[in-house]
Amino acid sequence: MSSLAFSILFVSFLILTLVLRFWLSSRQLRHVKAHRGAVPADFAEKIPLAAHQKAADYTAAKIHFGLLSLLFSSAVLIAFTLLGGLQWLAIALLPHTGTGIAFQIALFVAFAAVSGVLDLPFDYYRQFVLEERFGFNKMSLGLWIADALKGTALGLVLGLPLIWVVLQLMEKSGDLWWLYTWLVWIGFQLVMMVIAPTLIMPLFNKFEPLKDDSLRQRIEGLMARVNFAAKGLFVMDGSKRSAHSNAFFYGFGANKRVVFFDTLIASLTQPEIEAVLAHELGHFKLRHNLKRMVIGSVVSLAFLALLGYLKNQTWFYSGLGFDPMPGVPMDAVALLLFMLVLPVFTFLFSPLTSISSRKHEFEADAFAATHTDARDLISALVKMYEENASTLTPDRLHSTFYDSHPPASIRIHQLNLAVR
Repeated sequence: MSSLAFSILFVSFLILTLVLRFWLSSRQLRHVKAHRGAVPADFAEKIPLAAHQKAADYTAAKIHFGLLSLLFSSAVLIAFTLLGGLQWLAIALLPHTGTGIAFQIALFVAFAAVSGVLDLPFDYYRQFVLEERFGFNKMSLGLWIADALKGTALGLVLGLPLIWVVLQLMEKSGDLWWLYTWLVWIGFQLVMMVIAPTLIMPLFNKFEPLKDDSLRQRIEGLMARVNFAAKGLFVMDGSKRSAHSNAFFYGFGANKRVVFFDTLIASLTQPEIEAVLAHELGHFKLRHNLKRMVIGSVVSLAFLALLGYLKNQTWFYSGLGFDPMPGVPMDAVALLLFMLVLPVFTFLFSPLTSISSRKHEFEADAFAATHTDARDLISALVKMYEENASTLTPDRLHSTFYDSHPPASIRIHQLNLAVR
């Protein structure tokens, strides 16, 4: 393939993706606004009209903001690639780093820094304007800045050694570097699953043991029924950042922990909390998480193998606005260009991921309905839809591309069948 042909292919996919995303968003906006005036019949007795309209307005606001973010990120993508931004960054760094590993690490850091700075206004607007307008933001500016600094520090401490290892493998381990890199990536993910519960997540949130004895006994009874062992039951102070609520478990092996947002504890009854957790445990008992890990590992291996081929193709670099420089290693450039353009070529496959995820959600709901009262899960979901301002009337096609969970009406209908 020539560099010009690849440039045309990239631009064509980018335009196709942008047109498709705008079209899907327009469908979602029209559908949500058309149903804003009345609560769907299945929810009419459970959700007030004002809450339904708030969800519609929140959905519309997120779509408008998302489209603006999409246009900006697409412009940044073009700037880094076809307009030569990444090459300009590399040329600016070379006099200060030389052409060794220091140059490649510096290129990653500089790229991340520039990207982070460009994203800051959008992150700020999302948190302090959009979420604030609809009553979800509970975060102070100081906490937002602290989170950003902690995230940056973690990225340096954990990310730089990983990048260094990958770059060393690309340079020194021959044509199968991508296979060795994949093994390192899998190992890194497993280590993160082990250390995240005790070392990383507590940097951002407080995790206190569940103090409600009656709720604890109910949850322990559920875990005993489904044969699930956890290291502890915890409540997370999610309310200091957001009014959104959820429950989850995390960790690996004997290090698994069950966590409830404090907002969830405050808004649901004990039977409803038990039903929500039963749904999450259903993912574990049905091995959904393991299946997703396996599929993700296979996909990452395929992408790394593809990068192993593209890394040696001059047209890949020049077609994306980077002219290889004699004597300058291109491994970091190959990684960055690949990460930049991969979403453009893979968006069309988004429904495949949604279909798989929705199947797992239905199965987890069925698991919860077997081990708890399905009516409790229904009432819990309705409350969570209302409190999180989740639209009850999404456009089917938009939902197929973007939503990992089934639409509310379909999900509740399936649970009602379990009640009958």
